[in-house]
Order: sequence, then C-alpha cells, then structure tokens
Amino acid sequence: MSAHPSVSVLLRSLCLGEMARELDRLTAQAGRDGWSHEHYLRVLCDTEITKRAERRRERLLKDAKLPAGKSLAALDQDRLPLRVRRQLTSLLEGRFVEQAENVLAFGLPGRGKTHLCCAIAQELIMEHGYKVLFTPAVHLVQRLLVAKRDLRLEQILKQLDRYDLVVLDDIGYIQQNRDEMEVLFTFLSERYERKSLMITSNLVFSEWDKIFKDPITTAAAIDRLVHHSIILELDGDSYRMQHAKNKKQKGKD
Repeated sequence: MSAHPSVSVLLRSLCLGEMARELDRLTAQAGRDGWSHEHYLRVLCDTEITKRAERRRERLLKDAKLPAGKSLAALDQDRLPLRVRRQLTSLLEGRFVEQAENVLAFGLPGRGKTHLCCAIAQELIMEHGYKVLFTPAVHLVQRLLVAKRDLRLEQILKQLDRYDLVVLDDIGYIQQNRDEMEVLFTFLSERYERKSLMITSNLVFSEWDKIFKDPITTAAAIDRLVHHSIILELDGDSYRMQHAKNKKQKGKD
C-alpha cells in the first residue's frame, strides 16, 4: 500500500503554497505556544491570504505602469494648494472610483499634476486593490488609432474597461486630426458614468477646442467629464523650476 502524501504535498496540490512553506515553522510555534487547533488553522490561513494579497498588489502595480518615484511618500504635500490638500484625504479613500467619478487636475507644466495623480493611483492599488492604468494621452490615442485601423477598436476598449481607473496624462499636449479626436472621444464616452478617469491637463476647459477642434465635440467631451467630477487646480510655482533653483543655490554654497 502506497504511503499517504505529506500535508505539505496536499497543501501544494490545493495551490496553498504559502501554507506549505510555513507549515513546519508554524507547527513548531503552535507546539511551543500551546495554540488551539482553531488558532493554528487561522494563522495558517492568514499566512496564505496575506501572501496572496501581496502578490496581487505587486501584479496590479506592474500592470498599472505608473512612473517610478511618483509615490505619496515622495510628494511634497506642503507645496500643494490648501484646497487640494483637503481634497487629497477624500480621494485616497477611493469613493470616487466606486461612484465612477472623474478627477481632473489642471495647472501649468511643473505644478505636480502627474505626481499627485500617480500618488493617489498607487495608494488606491495598495490600500484598496483597484485596477489602474497610467498612460500618456498621446500614447493612448495612437493605440486606439491602430486598433481602429485594424478593426480591433471594440476589443481594445473592452480591455481598457477592465481598469477601475485610467490615469490619462497630459491631455493638453494632443494636437489632433479628426481621426484622433474621434477615437479619444469614443474612449471618454465609453467610460462615462461607468468607470473613472483621472486626467491631467495644462489647458483649462476654455482652451479644449485645441484638443477636439470641433466645438460640438469639445462641448460634449467636457460635459461628460464634468458631470461627475472632482476638479483639482494646481497653481503656484513650478516644482521643476524650484528644484533647479535649489540645485543651483547648493552649487554656490
């Protein structure tokens, strides 16, 4: 008669790899500390659940393609306008994602729009497990154009729909022809009242005719984005200019 497989082998066959790895250590600790059977099993299960959650966060962060270094810890919150600092607390709770609201960050170049949005997005992944995608607006438009040319636009839109939040960076730098305008508008319309967008722009709404060219399309795009939205206005000095000044001053000292 063949020997029964070990508990470790059984756990691995059930795809409980972390429990299998920690089995001997936790069994020894349970014996030393006099754990009850229920407590021992609970600690084993918690070990598996914690490791799976950690691996999931790692996958989500990799999939999000967030720029390196733009975390909440690296964000100089004291340089944010007071109103934005107050809004930040609420945004980190993630309710706007549950309610399919948009976040629109406006400000001149160098004001920290991208860093702020990426920091929020990273926290939403780490603390709430949301699926996030960061993409420069110009890259997304090119991706959609290729998909439309190859008759795969619907397929790509479905792929993008998997994300709870899409961070669309630097929408103001798109100078579009009609095809580019149409695919971007299609993407915005697809997510309307269903999924959240976080958009950064150096152009205020009154200048969005530079993006969409057509006034009717411009008005329709703004209407969809603003209907359920939180607006962040970042003014003040440029972060990059201030960093350059500080670096120059240090060189003199």
